[in-house]
This record gives sequence, structure tokens and C-alpha cells, in this order.
Amino acid sequence: MSIVALVMAGGKGERIRRKTEKPLIRHLAKPMILWVIEAVKAAKRISEVYVAVTNRTPNTLKFVSNVPVNIIETGGKGYHEDLQHATLDSNSTFPVLTISADLPLLTGEFLDQVVSRYWEAGDPALVVLVPLEACRKYGVESTSLYPFEGKSYAVAGVNVVDDRKILEGMQEQEVLISDRVEVAINVNTELDLKAAERYLREKSEMKSV
Repeated sequence: MSIVALVMAGGKGERIRRKTEKPLIRHLAKPMILWVIEAVKAAKRISEVYVAVTNRTPNTLKFVSNVPVNIIETGGKGYHEDLQHATLDSNSTFPVLTISADLPLLTGEFLDQVVSRYWEAGDPALVVLVPLEACRKYGVESTSLYPFEGKSYAVAGVNVVDDRKILEGMQEQEVLISDRVEVAINVNTELDLKAAERYLREKSEMKSV
């Protein structure tokens, strides 16, 4: 079964300390959000793509207006408030795969795995978590942590939610723990951006050998 994807692109990205809106910061030759959108479009189990923007990201709105995606403008009150607003506005289609716009290493193949795991689990929600040692392996430190079974994990920024089931009182969620680089490198700082670029360069060099 297919699912709708929602790319969250409304944050200011203050930690990276650039004048450019965070989704538009270039990762190698392309804005980060374009890497994410291309990954979503490469996924076989995603039927439709939405991008959520706010008044904090007007240039991102202009950019994605020229990309074949659906656009939702939210209130910019905060990530969770904007997420709720966007999921309810995404053509009233549930469940929704939500993705942060700062994951430039995402692949369609990985997103298909997430969607498949969600349908197999049957819970109203799924959250992807990353072991902290996986983040450190690639030279990044996560500042958004999630406790699970006595350990802290990095929040990947990839989730599946079905607000209809949650409103009906179903609170269970599936937890997918992944050490894959696609979610281990979440770009919040200049060091994170350099880590992502270094990984792709090294991967390209290995292929050329």
C-alpha cells in the first residue's frame, strides 16, 4: 500500500547560523530540500508529495512552487503545531509519512522500508530512531534525543502518523531503530553539513576505484 509524504520545511534553522533558509542551504550542488524531494519521488511506496512551509521560509515557498509537489502553508507556531496543521490539511489522506527537510542523504529505498514496516506493524504511528553511536560514527552529535527502553536515541526526523487512529484513542507506536547513514546525518550545524558532504565524496571516490 502507498502513503502520502509530507516534507517539513518551515523552520528557521538557527543552529546552522546562515542567512539562507535552512531547506535552501546547498548540499554539494543542490538545496537540501531538493535532495529530500528527489528521494521521496524515487520511493515506490509514496503516492503523493506535500511540502509544508511557514512565514519563516518564504524563499523556500518560492523554490518549491517551481517543483512538482503540493504545498501547505502552516502557521509557524512550532514544529509539532505545524505538523498537526499540515497532516490535517494534506488532502485529508492518512496515514502520512513525515520527513524533515534536513536529511539530504535520504533514499527512496530507505523510505520504502519505513512504509513497509509501518504497514506490517499495524500501529497508528511509527518513529525512526538512530543509535547515538551511529551518529558519532559519521561525525555528528544529535541534540534531539528520545528515550526508549532505558537508552537515549537520536530522533531521525522520519515518522508515520495517522491522526484518525490517535484521536480514536490508539496510542501505540512502532519504533524502528536504524543506524543507516540516511538518517544518522541530520543537518543542524555546519559540522553536520560537512559530514554529509564528506560521506558522499568518499562514497563517490570508492565507486570510481
